[in-house]
Formats: sequence, C-alpha cells, structure tokens
Amino acid sequence: MPVSNTDLDDLLLRCRLREPSAQRALYARYAGRMMGVARRYVRSVAEAEDILQDAFVKVFTRLGDFRAEGSLEGWIRRIVVTTALNHWQSGQHRRQQAQLDDVPDPVAHDADALDKLSVTEVMALIEKLPDGCRMVLMLYAVDGYTHGEIAEMLNIQESTSKAQLSKARKQLHLLHQQQVNHLRLC
Repeated sequence: MPVSNTDLDDLLLRCRLREPSAQRALYARYAGRMMGVARRYVRSVAEAEDILQDAFVKVFTRLGDFRAEGSLEGWIRRIVVTTALNHWQSGQHRRQQAQLDDVPDPVAHDADALDKLSVTEVMALIEKLPDGCRMVLMLYAVDGYTHGEIAEMLNIQESTSKAQLSKARKQLHLLHQQQVNHLRLC
C-alpha cells in the first residue's frame, strides 16, 4: 500500500527528531532496493551490507539537508552510490593503486548477443569485469550518471570514463563469447 505524502512527511519529521521506530520504518521501506544498488558496486553481500549500513547512518544524519526537490528514494540512492564509491576508493583497490586504464581493449563479436541474455546472465557477466570498468558501466548505464559526473566521483578524466565504458561493453561481449564457446565444447 503506497504511503501518502503526508505520511512520508510525518515519517521524515519523526526521523529528524531521531525517533528509533521512525528510523526503522524508513530503513525498512528503502533498505531492500538500496541493497540492490550497493550490491552492484561490490563483489560480496557482506561488503554491500556494510555500505548499506554506512549509507543509512549518513541518511539519518543528513536528513535535514533533504529539500524534497526530488524524490526521497533518489536522494537516498545517491548517498548509497557515493558511499559505495568511497568504500571502493578507500579499500584495497586504492592501496594496490589499481588503475582504471589497465584493461586491454578486446575485440567484440556479435553486438546483439547480450540483448538475448536475461538480467541475471548479464549481471553474472558484469561481476567478472575488472573493478574500474564495472564501476563506470554501473554508474553510467544503470544509475544514469554522466561521464562528467563519473569523472568527478572517481577522480579521473572524462575521457577515461568514456574509454572505460567502451572497454566494459567490449569486455562483456568477449566474456559472453567465451561462455558460449565453452558451452559448445561441453
């Protein structure tokens, strides 16, 4: 049953007053969808759970900044994405100084092949992408950020974002082709 704007406004007011039952209700309302967002940016459920927890702490501490100029869900989603990116940038990827440009430019075959896959099959292939390519692909194709926004978030050049998206798409096609060839051999 949808919650009316009045009910949501009341819930947000109670959350701003740090009422635990209201915070639990807001978390319950958005946690499932936001877990899906967090999960796209990390390789494990445990990491996604950590990101979700950190993101909701930020949601509750910054709720006074929400101006209702867009949807609450969109505002929360942006916090989850930013938290996931911060997690990635501060993690072992940063310590190992993994470069976003390290992936060779593969040759893609059969450009329509991915269109025939289910969402689950495409997500399984995306999981196999190198982190830099996966991040840019998810930010651009799934969450709708521009290359300029991605460049700013990841502290890279806009041209690097565009190149990583191209590499991600080609790598997906290559991974799919390898999977199809493997199945033919079995």
